[in-house]
Amino acid sequence: MKKINKLFFIIPAVVILAAAGWFAYRFSQTSSTEGAVMSDKNILIAYYSYSGNTESIAKKIQAKTGGDLFEIKTVTPYPKDYNTVVEQAQKEKQADFYPELQEKVADIAKYDVVFLGTPVWWYTMAPPVKTFIKENSLDGKTVIPFCTHGGGGASATFSDMAKLAPNAKVLEGIEIYERGNASTDNELNKWIEKTLK
Repeated sequence: MKKINKLFFIIPAVVILAAAGWFAYRFSQTSSTEGAVMSDKNILIAYYSYSGNTESIAKKIQAKTGGDLFEIKTVTPYPKDYNTVVEQAQKEKQADFYPELQEKVADIAKYDVVFLGTPVWWYTMAPPVKTFIKENSLDGKTVIPFCTHGGGGASATFSDMAKLAPNAKVLEGIEIYERGNASTDNELNKWIEKTLK
């Protein structure tokens, strides 16, 4: 009778400990990859950033996807004075100007997916991003745009990108106010998971 009573208490205890160990293991596995989005595609995150806002978002995307990061840089840097840049950007938009870039992506052909980031200048992408699209063939690739702005939203940024890359599959983009806020990481996770399906 005593042996039965001992087993009555020992067996449930063993089951509970085993279950606790399994949940602890699962939690540790989930925690180590929290926020990461795995993909079997070759991913490039290309971006132009003037004030650092777009760069900040690009690095978040890189951390979540494991893709390669490429900063779009002009041969002639834009002026540091904000008002001067605003005026210059307006003139470049009106003239459909394509600034010269410092370098191209070493092997654009190897990438299946290109996340393409830009600040919004005069209701569209910054001119250096136009040059990037023109100089790097995106034919047959999946292009996923993202932009940062100061309050005016994406405006025509994403549709203009699609026009410049007619033979690419341009997916739904995401717009971020400046560098984002407390909910930005969660929004990026959902957006990336959706676009990489």
